[in-house]
Amino acid sequence: MNSEKDEDERFKGLKSAAPYMGLGVQLAATVVLMFFLGKWLDEEFELFPYLTIIFSIFGAFAAIYNFIKVVLELNKKNEKN
Repeated sequence: MNSEKDEDERFKGLKSAAPYMGLGVQLAATVVLMFFLGKWLDEEFELFPYLTIIFSIFGAFAAIYNFIKVVLELNKKNEKN
């Protein structure tokens, strides 16, 4: 009976952490994709390194903004429960 309580506690912890698990990958993917988009556009328009720098900075800001927004929304949702 005691082991059932332990399992319930573990699953409850994993369930509460699950929405946060993909945020790091999403943050990194946004920055990397924007970097490669800027690099590709630089090669197309022969402007290297200007668009790479601009898109990398924009990707970093967008990723951080989205990260903070999602965390705040999840925290509000958790407070209601």
